[in-house]
Amino acid sequence: MIQRQKQIDFARIRKAIGYLSENYKSQPTLEQAAEHVNLSSYHFQRMFSNWAGISPKQFLRYINITHAKKLLKEDKASLLDTTYELGLSSTSRLHDLFIDIEGMTPGE
Repeated sequence: MIQRQKQIDFARIRKAIGYLSENYKSQPTLEQAAEHVNLSSYHFQRMFSNWAGISPKQFLRYINITHAKKLLKEDKASLLDTTYELGLSSTSRLHDLFIDIEGMTPGE
């Protein structure tokens, strides 16, 4: 029975990671992601953190910064275009994202 529950939990987290990865531009809320896998926000937050090692919000931030780096480096996108592509509200959000995770500005 415990093994079966672990399989169910694993499937839910895999589904949640897919959902967050596919919908990162719309910045889904904790409630939206939890609803997608049929859990309460509280249980989803705890389960995701236990399985993934980071919170759903932090996971979204890592997806965003990975995509931002690709846009800025490989696609030579502007800061404004990158901000728009990520679904962020302003370039200051992009700046904050880089400072918080990378410890440097997007230009650096």
